[in-house]
Amino acid sequence: MIELNRISKHYGRKIALSSLSFVINKGEHVAVIGPSGAGKTSMLNILASMLPADDGEILVDGKPLDSYCDRKSRAQKIGMVRQQFDLVPQLAVIHNVLAGRLSDWSLWKSVLSLLIPQDKGRAIEALDRVGLSDKVFERTSSLSGGEQQRVALARLLVQDPEIILADEPVASLDPARAEDILKMLTRIAAEENQTLVASLHSVDYALKYFSRVIALKDGKLFFDRPVSEVSDTLLAELYSLEGNSQK
Repeated sequence: MIELNRISKHYGRKIALSSLSFVINKGEHVAVIGPSGAGKTSMLNILASMLPADDGEILVDGKPLDSYCDRKSRAQKIGMVRQQFDLVPQLAVIHNVLAGRLSDWSLWKSVLSLLIPQDKGRAIEALDRVGLSDKVFERTSSLSGGEQQRVALARLLVQDPEIILADEPVASLDPARAEDILKMLTRIAAEENQTLVASLHSVDYALKYFSRVIALKDGKLFFDRPVSEVSDTLLAELYSLEGNSQK
C-alpha cells in the first residue's frame, strides 16, 4: 500500500530525512518511533502530500503519490489525524465531522451544509461509533481534549480513506484518555481494513497497540521490526544521545 524509495528531505543544511526506504502492506498497523527531531513528522507530512520530498519516490497502492493530484482522489486514499486535532472550535461537532465529506461535495453543498447539515445520518453514525452520539450539536470548543480527538476520528470515519496517518495523535492527552483513543483508532482501522501509520513518543503504546515498529534516528531508518523483535537493547541504542545530533 505504501512504498518509500530513498526519500530525502532537507531544511537548509539540516537533514530531516536521509535516503529512507520501506514498504507497508495493506491493512498493516505500523508505529513510527524515534527521538525528537528524528524525522517522524516530516515523513508523515510527505506521505500526506503536505510537504514535498527533495529526492526519492513514493508509491501509494502501486501509483506515484503525485498521481493523486486532485483533492477527491487524495482524500479517498489518505486521511490524517494530528495532535492538534485540526478542528474548527466555534463550529458544532457535526460540522467538524462532516468536514470529512468536503472533498466529495460541491462548493454549494459545502456552504449549504453549514446551515443544514448534509449526510447527517452518516455523521451521527460515526459519532455513535466513537461514543459521542450525545454531542452532535454541541460547540466543539466545549469538549475535552479526548472528546475532540474522538471528533477527529469520526471525521476520518465519514472520509473513509484507505490509509490513516496519525501524527502524535495522543501526545496532548493524559494516559487514560490516550489509551482510550489508541484502542479506538486501532479498532476502527481493523474494522475498516485500513492501513494505519502512527508516530508516537511513547514506546509502550507502540508495543501495545501496533504489530510493527519503524524506528527513525537522525532522519535515517534505525530499525524496522515486528513488535516481538523489538528489544530493550535496540530501544536503548535508539534513544541514546550519543550520535543523535537531532535531539
